[in-house]
Amino acid sequence: MARSNAGDGVGATGMAEAPLNNEMMFHRSMSTSSCLFTEDEDMTRTALSEFKAKESEIERRKMEIRERVQAQLDRVEEETRRLATIREELESLADPTRKEVLMIRKKIDSVYKELRPLSYSVQKKQREYKEAVDAFNEKNLEKIQLITKLMELAGESENLRLKKLEDLSKSI
Repeated sequence: MARSNAGDGVGATGMAEAPLNNEMMFHRSMSTSSCLFTEDEDMTRTALSEFKAKESEIERRKMEIRERVQAQLDRVEEETRRLATIREELESLADPTRKEVLMIRKKIDSVYKELRPLSYSVQKKQREYKEAVDAFNEKNLEKIQLITKLMELAGESENLRLKKLEDLSKSI
């Protein structure tokens, strides 16, 4: 390349060759990098398509899960409505019964209040009667025993009389 300064023409061709070599090398490097670029591009496209496929699968699964969750929510909501209806029915049935029970309790309480003094009075009289009977039994036990003995004696004397009458009648 230094010869081209001499002007013999040989140097000029040397100069012309150098740019051709550089161009060729550039094209060669471009074709090699384009080959690499194509491989990288293919790998990127494959990775991108795999990513999109996975993303699509994730979205599909998300939709399935959302649908299942929504179905469960619908069932829960329906069951809640059904239970609320049953509760209302039970409350409507229990309400008159509750009122009746309250009225009956009030009546029982008022009767109990009326009977409480009577109960104390009856218990008091019952104790008095029991004490009187116990006192009568203790005081009159001796009298009862005496009367029983007299009745036995009277029965014995009656037997003696009957025996005497019988003996007398035989003798006649």
